[in-house]
This record gives sequence, structure tokens and C-alpha cells, in this order.
Amino acid sequence: MYELVQAGERTYYINSPAKIGLYLEGERDVYLIDSGNDKDAGRKVKKLLEQNGWELRAIINSHSNADHIGGNRFLQERYHCKVLGTGLENAFTRYPLLEPSFLYGGYPCKELKNKFLMAQPSEPQVITPEDLPAGMELMELPGHFFEMIGLRTPDDVWFLADCLVGEETLCKYHVSFIYDVRAYLETLERVEQLEGKLFIPAHMQAVEDIRPAVQRNREKVHELLGLIESLCGEPLVFEQVLKGVFDHFKLRLDWSQYVLAGSTVRSYLSYLYDEGRVVTEVQDNLLLWKRA
Repeated sequence: MYELVQAGERTYYINSPAKIGLYLEGERDVYLIDSGNDKDAGRKVKKLLEQNGWELRAIINSHSNADHIGGNRFLQERYHCKVLGTGLENAFTRYPLLEPSFLYGGYPCKELKNKFLMAQPSEPQVITPEDLPAGMELMELPGHFFEMIGLRTPDDVWFLADCLVGEETLCKYHVSFIYDVRAYLETLERVEQLEGKLFIPAHMQAVEDIRPAVQRNREKVHELLGLIESLCGEPLVFEQVLKGVFDHFKLRLDWSQYVLAGSTVRSYLSYLYDEGRVVTEVQDNLLLWKRA
């Protein structure tokens, strides 16, 4: 874990729980794509940089989930480097309490104030094309989170953040986090059309052909949409819908899954509601979801 893997002439990634991209400009200047899940990840990145005689110039955050920005603060304090991201993601990066608050839908209790949901704060600025190395391309990848981005390096290597998860993860957890289902499906359509030498999602193996992974993730979204719609054959409160999903896949609920999968199931319900496939009614002060 945390070994440096060369993916192109000047493009590397650090094999970690959420893969960290690295692009070398010139002889020494390094641009990171994300920074890992905590300060320990930051320390390991620093060690790799020192071993190679490299200097950190900037961290480009694909989005603000804690496992992608957790090393920001440690590295920014050591290198005084820029942290770059998109506007709304930067708000979460600067004020990490926003993430567990958003996921829970209220003030987060102590079980939710952990490094997996709440990184240490860092000071980001809005990314512009001028901030990128020559030849690096930015692509918007909304859906998983608010304003997530991907990046293509001049070596024709794509870093795709969290817009895809691998087959093992899909089979184990089934409900991967999605904020906006419609935007996510549109992102999959765009990613499916990409050309490149190598594609590196953060939570699956690097692949030369991204299309099978796109199709598998799309199938899982539609499977979940069909499941949730069928569960609403009788009027259910949200908690019953969530229980039905977990019972169907034989999953076990805990605090982390309650907020991550729970937020995702709410997003699926919103999509189905906007599509006219489910409707709501209030009975006895309960908001009920039912199939249209």
C-alpha cells in the first residue's frame, strides 16, 4: 500500500485506499490529484516526494469527500502549496463539518465526527485553467458529489475520482454513494465516450478500457431504481425503504452506512419522484413514498 506506480512518462499514482494521482512537471515540480484519507497518508506522500527529490507545487482535489482531502492540511503546512478545487467542494474542504452535517441532515453526533467523514480543514482556492500544468485537461464529473472533477494528464491518462467503483465493491455494498442520480447517469454517458491510454478511478483498478466498468455501474443504478420503486408498491416511510434495500441485499446497517447509504437512497427517491415514478402523501404526520 502507498507504493508509487508509473502510469505514463510523467504520470504516476499512489496505490492507496483512494488512489492519489501524481504528475511531474519539469524535473521536480509535482501536482497531486487528491491527498489521501488523513495526515498519515500525507506523511507517506511526503516520504515518497523526498525519496525522489520532488517538490509539491499543488494539490488538485477531485472533490471534497474526506478520503480524498484528508492529507491536505498536513501537506499544505509542510510545503505551503496551493490546494485547488471547485467552488462548492472548496466550502466543504474549508469547513469539513459540512460533510457529516449534510449526510446526516442535521447536527452530526459524535459517531459521525470521524476521519472517514470529516477531514482536517485546509485552505483551498478555486481552480482555473492557468493553475494546471501545460496540457492537463479538466473534466466535470458531477453526480457522486456536488462539483466533482476528473483530470487527463498530457500522457493521456485519466483520473476519474469516484464516478466508478469496481465489481468487488458493487457486489459487497451494492449502494455506492451518489448525490444526484440524474447527473451521475449523464456523467457515465460522457465517461463512456472518453479516449485515453489508461483510466484510473479512485476505488478500482486502473484499466485501459473503461466501458465495461461504466456499463456495470449503470446497471447497478437501474437495479436500485427498480428495487426502490417496487418497494414502494405499498406506502412506506423513508426508514422502511432503507430497511427494504438493506434486507434485499442482506446488508447490515451501522452509523456510517445509515448516513452514506441513507443519503443515497434519498437521492434515488428524489430521482424517482422527479421522473413521476413515485409520489408522496402525508398520513398521520408521516411522509409516505409510494409507486405512482
